[in-house]
Amino acid sequence: MIRVEGLSHGPLEIPALVIPDGETAVIGPNGAGKTTLLRILSGITLPLHGSVRVDGIPPREQEVGWVGEYPDRNFLFDRVRDEIASSLRFRHLPCGRWMAGSGRWRRRWDRAAPGPVRHGALRGEKVLVALAAALASRPRLLLLDEVDSHLDADTALLSEAALRRAGCPAVVRVTGRMESALAAPHLLFLREGKVLHQGPPEAVFTALSGTAFLPPLWGCRR
Repeated sequence: MIRVEGLSHGPLEIPALVIPDGETAVIGPNGAGKTTLLRILSGITLPLHGSVRVDGIPPREQEVGWVGEYPDRNFLFDRVRDEIASSLRFRHLPCGRWMAGSGRWRRRWDRAAPGPVRHGALRGEKVLVALAAALASRPRLLLLDEVDSHLDADTALLSEAALRRAGCPAVVRVTGRMESALAAPHLLFLREGKVLHQGPPEAVFTALSGTAFLPPLWGCRR
């Protein structure tokens, strides 16, 4: 469970917020503070005021995975197998342990990481490589910042299947695809730095009736 209390940072003003385990989708207009919230949840950014705890522990003391909208901009290694192993290598594990650990994820994402391929030869599969690298260390919390915004349908399906197989305890994802948000068990809607709605997608989207933030064919469900 993620607990936010008295958070004030940039556009964000969140007096109290509890995010349950499982998958949570975060939606809202541009400038609502969605990415800022993810960066604070990850520990990349420390809030000016307030606190964030993951199971009672600050994010920087947890194992947290992060994948951004353009994951290849943050790749550290040219070869895919080295990139997937990076989170384990930087924990100063013995060579055999991080090679074995990353090997498990290379096999799961064999389409994205076929041995010594270099990431420059990949297209949408770069997201799969970034997911594999983020998940190789088995994080308590995985944060995804619009990773589905530039994927074709096939790669989007592969990434969703990869997430389901990974079994990460908590996943918080910012998405502009309302059909993806609809599939999440829990939903947050931000506007102007405030959480205006939260809860099951059915309840949140009902509250957003008449806005642009509705899944395709939502009216056919009513």
